[in-house]
Amino acid sequence: MEGAVLCAANHAPLTPISFLERTALVYPDRPAIVASGVARTWRETRARCLRLAAALAGLGIQRHDVVAVFAQNIPAVCELHFGVPMAGAIICTLNSRLDAAMASVLLRHSEAKIIFVDCALLDVAQEAIRLVSEAGARPPMSVLITELLDESSSSDARMQVGRSDYAYEPLLSNAGSLSPDFAIRWPADENEPIALNYTSGTTSRPKGVIYSHRGAYLNSLAGVLLNEMAATPVYLWTVPMFHCNGWCLVWGVAAQGGTNVCVRKVSAPTIFDSVARHGVTHMGGAPTVLSMIANSTADGWEKRPVPPGGRRRVTVLTGGAPPPPQVLLRMEEKGFLVIHSYGLTETYGPATACVWKPEWDALPAEERARIKSRQGLNHLGLEVDVKDPATMRSVPADGRTIGEVMLRGNTVMCGYYKDSGATSEAMAGGWFRSGDLAVRQEDGYVKVMDRSKDIIISGGENISTIEVEAVLFSHPAVEEAAVVGRPDEYWGETPCAFVKLLAGREAGEEELLAFCRARLPRYMAPRTVVLVGELPKTATGKVHKLALRERSKAMGSIPASKL
Repeated sequence: MEGAVLCAANHAPLTPISFLERTALVYPDRPAIVASGVARTWRETRARCLRLAAALAGLGIQRHDVVAVFAQNIPAVCELHFGVPMAGAIICTLNSRLDAAMASVLLRHSEAKIIFVDCALLDVAQEAIRLVSEAGARPPMSVLITELLDESSSSDARMQVGRSDYAYEPLLSNAGSLSPDFAIRWPADENEPIALNYTSGTTSRPKGVIYSHRGAYLNSLAGVLLNEMAATPVYLWTVPMFHCNGWCLVWGVAAQGGTNVCVRKVSAPTIFDSVARHGVTHMGGAPTVLSMIANSTADGWEKRPVPPGGRRRVTVLTGGAPPPPQVLLRMEEKGFLVIHSYGLTETYGPATACVWKPEWDALPAEERARIKSRQGLNHLGLEVDVKDPATMRSVPADGRTIGEVMLRGNTVMCGYYKDSGATSEAMAGGWFRSGDLAVRQEDGYVKVMDRSKDIIISGGENISTIEVEAVLFSHPAVEEAAVVGRPDEYWGETPCAFVKLLAGREAGEEELLAFCRARLPRYMAPRTVVLVGELPKTATGKVHKLALRERSKAMGSIPASKL
């Protein structure tokens, strides 16, 4: 309209750096980070992040340089999520479970100038740096982080300092004289990159997903709303911070003036202790974390002192495969409210959630669990649809017609680093193509049926492994289950179930097969059940279905039979 202008007075680039600046003013003395032997306020955290940014600038880091982080969920990673962008650089959090070979590939691909290394991962990091040099590339400088180690390893950590170029705490201390004069390098454009996150790819073609300051800002706020976070939440870090920057909640918790509870290793006792000790209000995790809680005996948990005002429910955001109804019910009984979400690295983490409606509260427990297992609707940062990938038309909301989940909006990645071809392919038609198959139900909610590569095609019929797994989970002796295709001479392939039983429970393969046949159409029921001590997991805690497919293939083809 005539008279409207865009200027510095009414426009500033969106960036999550602003969350830290505001919270340090509003909640300066509230705890920002707590961990074993660590407790820092937001005032202290902001000062440390500023010193970190000044130190990076002093080491020659320029705008848009990549700074890698190879660490578990320790306090320094929270600080690096602000200190790195405050220096104008791009944070690249590497999967802490990588081996040296894959880490070296990503270091070369990202061209990281510096790598911050958790002392617990130093051997792997040093081998990765050696491989970078061996490949003829310039190796990154290394900074060793020694915090949050148990007493038995703390002396070892001090001895390791000489094995890196710099040590984290001395680097921050020495930058103290520089930080008062250091000016935060705010992005000139909100679409400038803030983070580089690698998906699980191959060594020959790593996929680096680029996040912008704008996308990170918007997704952080969307995540706060998705998690139903009020002011000053207490967030337990059971989601790896390397995974989509902790689903962008490293920044989101700061936006709400919350407290980050950092733990190096995730276990049921650690979770219950943190909830009781710190008053945890929110956490997240893959289905394996939910199973860990649901199947724990939680010795003494119910007997612990109730906090003032009564014990609050802990809100848990989960992604990956739909939580089985039995797991959801047991979580609810233990005081955990589960929000089922869906997303990808390319959508900054969770993009949808099964938004709960009050009228569902009166439904029977099993029905509530069934509803909650859906992926639901998009959050406020983007759109989601289920489309025919060939025609790009939306599928009908009939709960039967399968299409591909597609997303578009402000919280979809900027693209794949150094791979314009893959970027164009993923965003063809103006939507990001997820590769996940789903239906849209009558109320509009999305239910993911399977990854396109996980669907089993048996005798021309499509079998959703998720549906078969849900039946297996309903058996009282089953703790975990994963279903993949096994070659079959007659049908092409048929379901093969890998099952882990609950401790102290018994169930034979024939019993489980009969259980499935009684509850599924015969073509969907597994023809093979394999009992295992543990299911293989990916670095983000999801079941490693590729490994299971290889194992089922190695079992050989089932002889021809029409049964």
